[in-house]
Amino acid sequence: MGLSASSPAAAAQSPNASQQHQTVSPPSECPMHQEKMSGCPMHMKTPDHRTENIDDVPAHQERAYEFVACPVKSGASQVKDDIDPSNMMPPPNQQPSPDQPFPLSTVREESSIPRAHSDKKWVYPSEQMFWNAMLRKGWRWKDDDITGEDMTNIIKIHNQNNEQAWKEILKWEALHAVECPCGPSLMRFGGKAKEYSPRARIRSWMGYELPFDRHDWIVDRCGKEVRYVIDYYDGGAVDKNYQFTILDVRPAFDSLSAVWDRMKVAWWRWTS
Repeated sequence: MGLSASSPAAAAQSPNASQQHQTVSPPSECPMHQEKMSGCPMHMKTPDHRTENIDDVPAHQERAYEFVACPVKSGASQVKDDIDPSNMMPPPNQQPSPDQPFPLSTVREESSIPRAHSDKKWVYPSEQMFWNAMLRKGWRWKDDDITGEDMTNIIKIHNQNNEQAWKEILKWEALHAVECPCGPSLMRFGGKAKEYSPRARIRSWMGYELPFDRHDWIVDRCGKEVRYVIDYYDGGAVDKNYQFTILDVRPAFDSLSAVWDRMKVAWWRWTS
């Protein structure tokens, strides 16, 4: 998809040069610096990881890259490539719903969030997938309710919220850069909109509004599972970058390490 390119210098090497290169001992630093490795070995797929985590990844992620827009493709070729040759139909979660009032895009955007035990990244849902998901949750379209342009903006806001959440997680994970030099990756996540966190409830008792949504993200910190709680608060009007949500992101109080991280950051904020 144009995200990677071969090195001209590497392509020009002679067979002898290649043989000499293979005989040189690799450096003793982090394995991700070795030339033959792509990404961090902690995040690469292994037979064991694939068996253990196959149920953790949503099914729609497995074929997600078939729908990621490629700048060198025309619109016609994109539609053609979306068809499953086995039944000449698009995947079920990309099909227009009955009585859908307007067409929706099936193009999906790649996130910046690494998938655990994989060399790929998480891929966001398309407008059509988001629409179908809302219908499954009981939402129904009305004439004055939503437009095709609204769906485009909803997807952009959704994607921006997740990018913002990941950036906040990376700030916490920076405290563990020594023990996990390759960086974290996202294993799985889940929505808990009606399960308010203790922090959110305490804030509401003090007169603040409750969050309109909550997610729990499970992060792989080089082999260690770490749970993050994300509360989403209404931040007012949407800005030009499609941001309006105020996020409260922090590690869950379910380990001594998380408690220590929260205490350190609270102290830094208090004394800064």
